[in-house]
Amino acid sequence: MSDTIEKIKCLIIGSGPAGYTAAIYAARANMNPVVYQGMQPGGQLTTTNEVENWPGNPVGITGPEMMVGLQAQAERFGTDVRDGWATKVDFSGDVHKVWINDTIELHCETVIISTGASAKYLGLPSEQHYLKMGGGVSACAVCDGFFYRNQEVVIVGAGDSACEEAHYLSKLCKKVTMLVRSEKFRASKIMEERVRKTENITILMNHDTVEVLGDEQVVTAVRALNKTTGETFDIEATGFFVAIGHKPNTDIFKEYITLDETGYIVNTPGTATTNVAGVFVAGDAADHVYRQAITAAGTGCMAALDAERYLAAKE
Repeated sequence: MSDTIEKIKCLIIGSGPAGYTAAIYAARANMNPVVYQGMQPGGQLTTTNEVENWPGNPVGITGPEMMVGLQAQAERFGTDVRDGWATKVDFSGDVHKVWINDTIELHCETVIISTGASAKYLGLPSEQHYLKMGGGVSACAVCDGFFYRNQEVVIVGAGDSACEEAHYLSKLCKKVTMLVRSEKFRASKIMEERVRKTENITILMNHDTVEVLGDEQVVTAVRALNKTTGETFDIEATGFFVAIGHKPNTDIFKEYITLDETGYIVNTPGTATTNVAGVFVAGDAADHVYRQAITAAGTGCMAALDAERYLAAKE
């Protein structure tokens, strides 16, 4: 452990749109924010090729470019952006203690948690290849569906989110094939009925994804397995969407911060406050509904303003 303890007025854990927006507002309020970027600097957007729904970028922008710009803007106002990730916290006392990389101990007046959530993937080597290539694998239909307008796509999943994303894609795509890995949906009846009644959605129950096929650059088909017959076959598709859930990156906080049954941080409605005074949350660590860059940025603003008011009330 470190022999020295650093005192910080405002610590921001995580560096996606939520973390950097919080940093911009906190820095402009003279809160001297320190951002630790985490294991994926820039967050999930760094794996997104094109972002076309971020206001103010009429021709679109790549995810990495967008995050570089947000970081530069935060640093312009004096944010201290650092490498490293939080490995342990202690929020039991008036001083909020956070350890970075198990070695650096920080004592913080306020903490903004913006650690996000990680999309769950099937783990197929081919899936991961095309995900990294930006060539047709996505975990966000709302983010990327536009790029597959009038094309044929495959989506895997069985819950409400999968049904919602399949229905969204059906409005854009010529054909949507939905692979459900079991013999029944996990979704609510109303969501199941919605996809079943949509003409251009084909539902294949009890089917697994075997491989994502392509030309090494972009996806051209998905190989599926009929678990009932043992038959494998290829489905022509230019896009493969994975909708099997997200895991919020909140494990290190669970001893002190109230989480819901799936691990998302519970905030006071209409605010960024948590059950621990002086600890705030922004972005996908608390949002299992919208999960968009713009909503994450909005909650980053809220978290910084709430932290500023918290500090002002203590003076």
